[in-house]
Amino acid sequence: MDAVTLGRLQFGITTVYHFFFVPLTIGLSFLVALMETLYVQSGREVYLRMTKFWGKLFVINFAVGVVTGIVQEFQFGMNWSEYSRFVGDIFGAPLAIEALLAFFLESTFIGIWIFGWDKLSKGLHAAVMWVVAIGVNVSAFWILIANAFMQQPVGYVLRHGRAEMQDFLALILNPTSWVMVPHTVAAGFVTASFFVMGISAYYLLRRQHVDLFKRSFQIAAIVGVGAATLVALYGHSQAQHIVEVQPMKMAAAEALWRTEEPASFSLLTIGDLSQREEVFSIRLPRMLCLLAYNNLNCKVQGIYDLQEQYVNQFGPGDYFPPVAVIYWSFRIMVGIGFILLGLALWGVFLVMGDLFEKRHRGLRLFVWAIPLPYLANASGWIMTEMGRFPWVVYGLMKIEDGVSLVVPGGSVLFTTLLYTLVYGLLMAAAIFLWTKFIKAGPEPAPTGHEPEADFIPTLAGAQD
Repeated sequence: MDAVTLGRLQFGITTVYHFFFVPLTIGLSFLVALMETLYVQSGREVYLRMTKFWGKLFVINFAVGVVTGIVQEFQFGMNWSEYSRFVGDIFGAPLAIEALLAFFLESTFIGIWIFGWDKLSKGLHAAVMWVVAIGVNVSAFWILIANAFMQQPVGYVLRHGRAEMQDFLALILNPTSWVMVPHTVAAGFVTASFFVMGISAYYLLRRQHVDLFKRSFQIAAIVGVGAATLVALYGHSQAQHIVEVQPMKMAAAEALWRTEEPASFSLLTIGDLSQREEVFSIRLPRMLCLLAYNNLNCKVQGIYDLQEQYVNQFGPGDYFPPVAVIYWSFRIMVGIGFILLGLALWGVFLVMGDLFEKRHRGLRLFVWAIPLPYLANASGWIMTEMGRFPWVVYGLMKIEDGVSLVVPGGSVLFTTLLYTLVYGLLMAAAIFLWTKFIKAGPEPAPTGHEPEADFIPTLAGAQD
């Protein structure tokens, strides 16, 4: 394989692997901060034990996420040096802000949180965790600002063979970022909610630490249903924005080879990829119009018409994305999203009716559901990045133009194999540590601890 293919493979492996840990960090930092705030407000020991238990799992996830993310920075300078030379003036700015502001903020305060249990007051220690949660989400914001530029370049001027920043405010206010950021952050909250609900369900099924894990489940279920709803709403907004700025991506997501008016939504399409044509499909009339434009009468361009348009606009070339990958990754993401929303609603139903005993077997669904958000997150990013093909920066730079001119394919292959080996060991270590601390369970309750309550107190009434 050539350096371009190997470079794409390496960056894809490291990015998808890194993003296994990012959403959980985003959401679990908030949940741990919320749990510690409940402890401060109520003074009840169960919330302290809860905070420490979930905090351990958060720290493991945070550490592995940091290690796997650093590698990507080196790839920009090595495998993709031409890309970095071309857009470094723009792409580097949000990355620098993320590293110097958000990352140092979250990494510094997480150290204070870990070692400050006996040195800080309860309120101050909880405030430190809120700073970590804010830092994590600010970090995600700047990373997504950088990625949004690759999806929809704004605020730049072409000068001396490079794209140079002309308007920093335009970069921040990029329309793509304002549908991408809330969708991604909400997905992180969903991931953390199901992580907490799944492990809590595991303990409730075993009837161990029932009070603590019932409360953990309650908190996560309430957060999860709100976050899953936001994921659906912002996902819909993002799909409509994609139709405007990257119509080829939406056409590929629907396997829409020919322009349709009104456009139908594909329930199932089987195609001949070698001939780039449809063989069989089941479609819902007009439903793609509802998805793309909120009405039942619209025109959506097909892949062949867009190919011809792009040739006229950008010059000769193959602008066909990998349709099968985009089509199925979109359906995996959306399908799992609706499953998670339904499960989150079921979790709130269990919480509000206090039906943990009556619906005991239904808790197994939440244990099995732990991997689903990870699969949805990975599918979403695969669609987002591969759907931009053949562009590394949409409309400005093609993938083959961004690869390094000096790093040979053999070196890229060697480092890809090495990264895969090291990442495999890191994943094994993370799973080992998670399993160890999950099986060990929370700290034992002190003698004479408070009796179980049916529901978590509100922040306002936690003292009552």
